[in-house]
Amino acid sequence: MFTGIVRAVGEVAERLPHRLVVHTGGLGLAPGDSLAVNGACLTVAEFAGGRAAMDLSRETLDRTALGDLRPGDAVNLEPALRVGDELGGHVLLGHVDTVGKVVLLEQRGEDWLLGIAFDPRYSVLLADKASVGVDGISLTPFSVGEGTLRCAIVPYTFAHTNLRHRRVGDRVNLEFDVLAKYVVRWRDR
Repeated sequence: MFTGIVRAVGEVAERLPHRLVVHTGGLGLAPGDSLAVNGACLTVAEFAGGRAAMDLSRETLDRTALGDLRPGDAVNLEPALRVGDELGGHVLLGHVDTVGKVVLLEQRGEDWLLGIAFDPRYSVLLADKASVGVDGISLTPFSVGEGTLRCAIVPYTFAHTNLRHRRVGDRVNLEFDVLAKYVVRWRDR
């Protein structure tokens, strides 16, 4: 389980067909640890010299934007919660629901405005002022529409996540609120 509070911005060292290796930005990890990379929960297979190697399943590659990564790309990293850790963001499982596309990223005074387009069938899982994970960042959506959302990004979040490297057209991982998923499933039965 994760909170969407990015602990480090790492850098892709290698991207092989079914393996991702990242410089972990000072995070101490061990084989078997869970690590959210741009919001996708991965298992550390090897860790040495500040580099974590993780295997990528076909499902992970099909469901996320991790296949887009190239050496040098910045990635948001968050180790799994441990008992007693602060729950500062919102509950994220690291189970990416879909990939969205950045359609707006512009500075507005001190803040930034982020707009994302995604498959409209997921709109039922969003509400204004609820929560969404964008590349593993806990954000509060507003101006939610059919297949669109906007989020205000404060300067700290912009400076301490991979958002500062994002451009219009980039694909991002989206995880919607787990409670909303269960409510919708229950309602649809």
